[in-house]
Amino acid sequence: MRDFLLAYGTFAIYYVMAITVIYFVIFSLSIRHAFPIKRGIQYNRIPKLSGSGHVPPVSLLVPAYNEELTIIENVRSLLALNYPEYEVIVINDGSKDDTFKVMVDEFNLKKIDPIVSKHIKTGKVRGIYHNPDYPTLYFIDKENGGKADSLNAGINLSHYSLISTIDADSLLEKDALTRMARVYMENPEETVAVGGNVRIVNSCTVEDGIVKDVRFPKQLFPALQNVEYIKAFLGGRIGWSAINGLIIVSGAFGVFQKDKVIAVGGYRGGYPGEDMNIVIKLHRYCLENDIPYRVAFCPDAVCWTQAPDTYRILSSQRMRWGRGNLKNMVEEGIHMVFRPKYKVFGLVTLPYNIFFETLNPYFRITGFLAILGYWLLNMTDWMTLVVFALVNFLSCFLLSLGALFIEESAFSRYPKISDLNKLILFSFLMFVGYRQVGVWWRFRGHIDFLRNNNTWGTMVRTNFNK
Repeated sequence: MRDFLLAYGTFAIYYVMAITVIYFVIFSLSIRHAFPIKRGIQYNRIPKLSGSGHVPPVSLLVPAYNEELTIIENVRSLLALNYPEYEVIVINDGSKDDTFKVMVDEFNLKKIDPIVSKHIKTGKVRGIYHNPDYPTLYFIDKENGGKADSLNAGINLSHYSLISTIDADSLLEKDALTRMARVYMENPEETVAVGGNVRIVNSCTVEDGIVKDVRFPKQLFPALQNVEYIKAFLGGRIGWSAINGLIIVSGAFGVFQKDKVIAVGGYRGGYPGEDMNIVIKLHRYCLENDIPYRVAFCPDAVCWTQAPDTYRILSSQRMRWGRGNLKNMVEEGIHMVFRPKYKVFGLVTLPYNIFFETLNPYFRITGFLAILGYWLLNMTDWMTLVVFALVNFLSCFLLSLGALFIEESAFSRYPKISDLNKLILFSFLMFVGYRQVGVWWRFRGHIDFLRNNNTWGTMVRTNFNK
């Protein structure tokens, strides 16, 4: 037992060192690529692009299931975007509430019989609705088939070569799509996908689908998620995008080349992590066919989304994420790992995700058990354990503070000193219980995967200004 614990301890030290080095390398890349944002070098053309006829038209796809409380604000925010040419396609996925009724009544929609492509097989569409007074708005009513099936139905109806996915509980800033288009137009031939930055709308003031007053969330769980999102998007995704290793474009807001999405078979049903799944398939398709490509991230294209505000809803979401991550790694990613053919994605991104994300709960749980073993067998003293724990905590906390530095220096969405203090406080509190519970949620998600549980889980919507 002692020999086993010693061997495990050696492994654990190297594991922690490896993940820490990777974190800081990715964060360094994020800092480096955030500087042009701070100086405004890349973004001074946004007002000109908003009225330009040269930006590509986009089809916005909005899958909706039981979204009666948020769908009207969402659609109104999308119809008010500063963008020359686009369409909004809302897909009602067999909602059991009044989503269908509020959409039809609010926009006086009438059933039409348009030409719809059959690029991707989907569930039964019951009807397509439109009103000439809102020429850019279409509404699909279909039988329940899941989010992926809804997106595929939207793709079949869409009229433009670029599609954008938007969650029905989210709001786009007026220039968000223009900023995404700017990133796409840097290299339109190779840019197969662009991800936007997702921020927490809880406690903010929303008027006519526009976030008027940005506030730090008042409730505990949205506040913790707020700093978590800042760390993940600004401290992580900017860096991964810089090496073309981005593994996920958030389902809340992303832009894709439609022909590439169709080429990989569209969104795959039965995947709670459909946003990760489509990006993995795009990487694989382009690499296997020697197609030059990139999956980019646009940190100043902002989508505001509702965060779960109760333990029950948040745990359900994170269990679903954990289940989706494992399912994607087992069924889509594992055969690409450590194969030079798949370049950065196969040599860096996937190994990182498997060893430091997917398997992380098991290393954390066994690590805790090993510490108990060291203690019971007198193989260490409390001072050594405290020092190790402090070093690990401080390195993680430093990365969180670094993400806040990017936030404040490049974007400054929280100008109040009180909000800045809260950001720092909850960046600290995130590591005191919240992350540990997150390990448990992810582990339970893996159990659901083994049980072949593909249900979406619990999600309750509220009005934006609640």
